[in-house]
Amino acid sequence: MSGPARIAMVAGEASGDLLASHLIGALKAHLPEARFFGIGGPKMQAAGLDAWWPAEKLAVRGYAEVLRHYRELSGIRRALLKRLLADPPDAFIAIDAPDFNLWLEGRTKAAGIPTIHFVSPSVWAWRAGRIRNVVRSVHRLLCLFPFEPALYQKHGLSADYVGHPLADIIPLEPAQQAARDRLNLEPDGFVFALLPGSRQAELRYMAPTFIATAKRLLERYPRARFLVPLVTRETRNQFEQALWDNGAQDLPLTLLFGHAHDAMAAADAVLVASGTATLEAALFKKPMVITYKMSPWSWRLMRRMQRQPWVGLPNILAGRFLVPEFLQEAATAENLAQALGNLVADPVLPERLRLAFTEMHRSLRQDTASKAAAAILPLLAGRA
Repeated sequence: MSGPARIAMVAGEASGDLLASHLIGALKAHLPEARFFGIGGPKMQAAGLDAWWPAEKLAVRGYAEVLRHYRELSGIRRALLKRLLADPPDAFIAIDAPDFNLWLEGRTKAAGIPTIHFVSPSVWAWRAGRIRNVVRSVHRLLCLFPFEPALYQKHGLSADYVGHPLADIIPLEPAQQAARDRLNLEPDGFVFALLPGSRQAELRYMAPTFIATAKRLLERYPRARFLVPLVTRETRNQFEQALWDNGAQDLPLTLLFGHAHDAMAAADAVLVASGTATLEAALFKKPMVITYKMSPWSWRLMRRMQRQPWVGLPNILAGRFLVPEFLQEAATAENLAQALGNLVADPVLPERLRLAFTEMHRSLRQDTASKAAAAILPLLAGRA
């Protein structure tokens, strides 16, 4: 190799930012002088990425929300491609965000730039036609779940199972009492963690329902306590406003800035918006109820393309309804509170879930960053 490796990266959400930051560290162990640049969040920047645009620019979800931001997103994507083609990097690594990244990847691959996609799109859940697009667009795919590589290998794409980094980070036996001590929680009463999502668009749909659910749980369990971790100042302010709007200022509720893992570790049960947080709750071995709401138009489109009866990652990995899901019209405070109350009142189910989630945890614990780096390094070895 001549000179330090130059690696372009794009990640558009908090989960992608975490994945990519660990990958940067693993690649630097082999290529200490490597330079990383592109689009990324604070964790990637702390690991050494030169962020041309912040990851939050890409953090929109749902068809209606994407359409509202389409012009800005399209402009960023074209500007990024222009820079990459004018001064080609030694590799382009796109982390998740397939609707944004696959267009870029197809063009970088066509230009001869080694192109890697990290995190398979959820083709096993919906929009299976994306498999062909992934195969056309990338040289190599890194998969988080063990059943994914076979979907692509039969189409001739090199795909590697690298495990899930959260399984490396989260201990196999989380310490509930230590987490409660850190959060100064009283020793009696059930503790519920409420995770309504990481984006402002999600909270717009989810916050009122989560608050109404907490109210109903408090009626059933007067000594209950609620923990609400939020990732940004904007989402914290948004949730606080929802508390006022719904007359819930007096709920025994603690808003946390981050600390989602402490909240889940401390909890007896978790109410969680569908997404990566459902897997985190499973890795913390917590009984949970999964829920989600979006714009009616986005919901109708998604339902037409859905391929499985589940949306939550714990259920998808288990291949059955391990934990309850309530989506869209079914996501009422009555349904959610009843399901959560049933979970904490059941003397047997939490232990059954703990055993199932521990098996899931072990299968996903693969030292993901090192495996991902090992799959990428051969693509860098032949550069001039």
